[in-house]
Amino acid sequence: MRDETVVSVPARAAEYAETARATAPPPRVAEEDGPRRSERRAYAALDLGTNNCRLLIAEPAPYGFRVIDAFSRIVRLGEGLGSTDRLSDDAIDRTVDALAVCLGKMRSRGVVRSKSIATAACRLAVNGQAFVERVHREVGLDLEVVDRRTEAYLAVTGCAALADRHAESVVIFDIGGGSTEIVWLDGSAALARSADPTLRIRAWDSLPVGVVTLAERYGGADVTRPVFEGMVEEVADRLTKFALIAGAAAHAPNFHLLGTSGTVTTLAATHLRLPRYDRRRIDGLWMRDREVTEAIDGLLATRLSDRAQNPCIGRDRADLVLAGCAILEAIRRAFPSERLRIADRGLREGLLMNMMREDGVWRRGVRPG
Repeated sequence: MRDETVVSVPARAAEYAETARATAPPPRVAEEDGPRRSERRAYAALDLGTNNCRLLIAEPAPYGFRVIDAFSRIVRLGEGLGSTDRLSDDAIDRTVDALAVCLGKMRSRGVVRSKSIATAACRLAVNGQAFVERVHREVGLDLEVVDRRTEAYLAVTGCAALADRHAESVVIFDIGGGSTEIVWLDGSAALARSADPTLRIRAWDSLPVGVVTLAERYGGADVTRPVFEGMVEEVADRLTKFALIAGAAAHAPNFHLLGTSGTVTTLAATHLRLPRYDRRRIDGLWMRDREVTEAIDGLLATRLSDRAQNPCIGRDRADLVLAGCAILEAIRRAFPSERLRIADRGLREGLLMNMMREDGVWRRGVRPG
């Protein structure tokens, strides 16, 4: 996991970098909030999933890190992958453009260390390696295709800080475009003090189903209750093995679910009836079991056009959100809990934490948070 991205900037990315320099405001950084300015280093984490291309650029702070730039674009790299086993030319073109924007941002922010990963779509596609080589050749970005275990561990690293410290067991899940990672995290006090949350993992699995693959099989536009239940049943079947291993988690004191994905953040935003998405109100939000049910039922009652017009969903997610809700529902039925905590953080944050920990940026007695 130490293979670092070579930040070389060919003409295409250099063009984006120049635009970013001209338009991006300088980061506002308080001197008292982190290392001395001369010691600051910008880190970048890029997560290329089946549906999204997302970048986070940050610098170390006493408790974790401070974000100084970010980028997210829905590229649907895995579109049609379930039926063809290949990444389509259109999807590749869209993704290459987005990756060039990301590299331009890295350049404009003076990133000194970065990590760029690709997940399920590139793992599964027969032309996944050819795509990675094209990205290196045309963009100058080195993508590492991570395995299922690494993806699950990064999700835990990125959002474990939101686990209730009084909970003796937590089930963390990350609903992606092409896969869903799920982890049973031990919450015992002795292990909870560890700076590395992966040491608390008791069991994990990566289900070969995500919002894109599920929506393509069942349809995401007009999702009736029977269609929704069909999706839930398929996910439940794939979840059986993990549920047998981790079933005791739900009976531990103060057990709760912790979800990170566009599905749960969208669900939380619709629950709060936000006029526009606001990460500050979503990340760390607790939802009661009844509230989650009401939010899912509310989305099931809407038409595609209504979901597309919702500012917290939008056209790009309108046909995917109910597939994500079906995955969430299967998890809820396997691990009943009165509480679900929402995390607007995940793989990118896990990558940043790992890089900064490896570089010893918190060695002065301050632990990452």
